[in-house]
Amino acid sequence: MAAKTIISRPIYGTLSPQPGRHHLFIADAEGALAITDMARTAPPGFFDGAEIVFIPGPDGKYSAALEALKPAQLHLAPSFASLLPRLKLTLDNAHMGLRLYLAGTEGLIGQAMQAALEAGIDHTSVQTEHRGSLARRMQCVHCKGITENVTTQPATCSHCGLLLLVRDHYSRRLAAFQGVCINAEDRSEIPPMEEIFR
Repeated sequence: MAAKTIISRPIYGTLSPQPGRHHLFIADAEGALAITDMARTAPPGFFDGAEIVFIPGPDGKYSAALEALKPAQLHLAPSFASLLPRLKLTLDNAHMGLRLYLAGTEGLIGQAMQAALEAGIDHTSVQTEHRGSLARRMQCVHCKGITENVTTQPATCSHCGLLLLVRDHYSRRLAAFQGVCINAEDRSEIPPMEEIFR
């Protein structure tokens, strides 16, 4: 219920083919399924001008399904950090009319959206579809460190070690949810951790 009341909380849709000649897809893990599902409704030749950048994860699933779409380019990356320079270069050199599609985990969508915003693309023109893990990217408001793949509430900051309440407040600029010290007044008070962002 809280997610519907937090204005900053991202809202994701479902990918749908948009008119245009240049399409850029950024996806990880189950995000590939969002692309293959969308492909069923795409017109013939849609992927002729498409570039897909995909982070398959350790099991390598879904790469063959994306290859079967016969995009103009398919680039497999081991991590978001490794694909970021390529993404920034592509966005910096993009022509008017580029269609951007982001699919997969919130961490990937948020960081790719951050790169798009830096390139001057309005967030409302980017299609997004969340698939897969609900793990969050969290910024500690105290030390400003980013902790990736947070699945528990509360969570421990990987930088300063504080026990943080992971809020639903999301910063598009940082591509992260905000974490606030949960036991600032009494550090001996340690609430039980629950895995809720799976």
